[in-house]
Amino acid sequence: MNMNKWIEDIINSPVKKPFPVLTFPSVGFMNMTVEELVSSSDNLANGIKIIADKVDMPAALGYMDLSIEAEAFGANTVYSANEVPNITGSIADTEEAAEALKVPEVGAGRTGKSIEAIAKARKLITDKPLIAGTIGPFSMAGRLMGVSNAMIFCYDEPDLCHILLRKSTDFLIKYILEFKKAGADAVLIAEPLAGILSPSLCQEFSTDYIKEIVEAVQDEDFILLYHNCGNEAVRLIDVILDTGCKAYHFGDAIDMADMMPHIPADILAMGNLKPAYFRNSTTEEIRQETLNLLEKCGKYPNFLISSGCDVPPTAKWENVEAFFDAAAEFYSK
Repeated sequence: MNMNKWIEDIINSPVKKPFPVLTFPSVGFMNMTVEELVSSSDNLANGIKIIADKVDMPAALGYMDLSIEAEAFGANTVYSANEVPNITGSIADTEEAAEALKVPEVGAGRTGKSIEAIAKARKLITDKPLIAGTIGPFSMAGRLMGVSNAMIFCYDEPDLCHILLRKSTDFLIKYILEFKKAGADAVLIAEPLAGILSPSLCQEFSTDYIKEIVEAVQDEDFILLYHNCGNEAVRLIDVILDTGCKAYHFGDAIDMADMMPHIPADILAMGNLKPAYFRNSTTEEIRQETLNLLEKCGKYPNFLISSGCDVPPTAKWENVEAFFDAAAEFYSK
């Protein structure tokens, strides 16, 4: 599929299909825990297919599980029944430890299951693009050095950061190329930790490495979508756009109405309804919040409404439906 045309068609369409980061609520339909879901490529693929069948989105979406890659490097992962897996602690908070850290083969840990899941989902879903998910290089390095250290080390231990970024980037290029081989049409690369950086630090420790990934994997049939949910994303937008990704997804820490004037008309921008609304609000509340966001940003042809980050596994499905119904209501006017 020509993914440049996919973006162009979305921008040119007067009626937009919502594109929330909606995957983990599949556990409710499969009667299983999140831990059971992520332990099996069959479960992961079936979950992608279930969501693709239940709601009409522009693409089918893989999982935003930002523990997978760091776990493959040896980081400690905590699993639970109702939450997305999470990395705790650090495994490379000194330059010596970073130098000694071995870059795993793609397939280590759960990376193999993720690739298998995309290959299996590709056989199940043939009518729309399939988008896999990975972490970004700085966010991955942060999980290896310890998230609390990430900002400090950019100043005090830049060499340590660059060692981990080099290893993370080399691994991510190989990992994303395997998703490409498995049948993915795109990857959503999540770089939330870059949202804490200044523009110059973001350029050095995030954007320059993502540009390497873009150059290695992106073509007209396979693209990268970028996610940043930091509250400094508007201030960082020029540096973020310098990554060369084809579409950008923003979290609810910013006002999307402040972001849209900075996005070129031929670039797709997605966001940014609070994920908590899907779990905690009433259907009328989420309807109103959806309409409010569309009233502010729907005038931009290159705006595509989405959740601000991944929809929680315990989201109420009636709220998901209310979100889609509200978008349909807006575009029917």
